[in-house]
Amino acid sequence: MSIQRQLTNERMSQIVVHSNTVYLAGQVGDDLSAGIEQQTRETLANIERLLDLAGTDKTRLLSVTVYLKDIDAHFAGMNSVWDKWLPKGVAPARAAVESKLCEPEILVELSVVAALP
Repeated sequence: MSIQRQLTNERMSQIVVHSNTVYLAGQVGDDLSAGIEQQTRETLANIERLLDLAGTDKTRLLSVTVYLKDIDAHFAGMNSVWDKWLPKGVAPARAAVESKLCEPEILVELSVVAALP
């Protein structure tokens, strides 16, 4: 089976497709000075853009891992945006963990696996 990689550099690919499954690199928001809600909105918009580029969409999510800088401070705010973004009836398997992220300004990062249609 072939492996397709998109938006690749020497370190990573933003999108990897294998066997009708799409794997996205961890995604963060664009404005790292923003609060948790805005960072979450921007992160989800980046995920939607990459899923579209890969030929799928958020209704085909299989698994999502949510990394939060401070789970106590940011879980509710992230979920308030997530709940508005995700259509009813298509919730993926999901885990949320507190993590030290690669930049101190990053409040949330999401890693996604989705199915192709």
